[in-house]
Amino acid sequence: MTASGGNQLISVQPNDLKFIFELEKPSFCDLKVVNNTEHHVAFKVKTTSPKKYLVRPNTSVVQPWDSTVIRVTLQAQKEYPPDMQCKDKFLLLSTIVPAHTDVDALVSDTFNKDNGKVIEECKLKVFYMSPNSASEDEGLRSSIQSPDSNSALQRLKDERDATVRQTTQLQQELDMLKRRRHRKGDSGFSITFAVFVGLIGIMVGFLLNLSLSSPLPTE
Repeated sequence: MTASGGNQLISVQPNDLKFIFELEKPSFCDLKVVNNTEHHVAFKVKTTSPKKYLVRPNTSVVQPWDSTVIRVTLQAQKEYPPDMQCKDKFLLLSTIVPAHTDVDALVSDTFNKDNGKVIEECKLKVFYMSPNSASEDEGLRSSIQSPDSNSALQRLKDERDATVRQTTQLQQELDMLKRRRHRKGDSGFSITFAVFVGLIGIMVGFLLNLSLSSPLPTE
């Protein structure tokens, strides 16, 4: 089974190993191993190319409902693989062990399928990535996984729309007030009222111009 399959004892994240490949430079990938049971679970990592990779820890015991991290290091390579394709594979074996078992106490046949012992297998593929493609992939994930920036942008738009609505409402109320005064036949439109209306109009225009001209944040 694969890392994303129906593992019962453990789950592994991510589902595969991705290394940024550069000549004469090592690269690493971390795997999170989660114990999904109430038992102590031992695991062991195997690979088809043991000389190319360093795995730490290679073997360990994970306590119930706990997790650990495996660091897999691709050692510095002197030449590029054909078409940047990798055929290497990893296999993670896991099995239940007695409570409080320490990794040093594991016997040599811990992961042998003898005497009906249940050994689960998790297969992991290996992918090589160029530095440029890795940067683009990371940028895409960041843009997709940025709900905070999207919510902030939406809040700013809502605030701007609210300002526009309030400005429109104020203008309507001013027009209504003018019409009422005219209906009362008050030809002596006071200078004080005219100044008051003018000041409100200036403030409304300033708020509208400010809200519409404010640049929206970009990612």
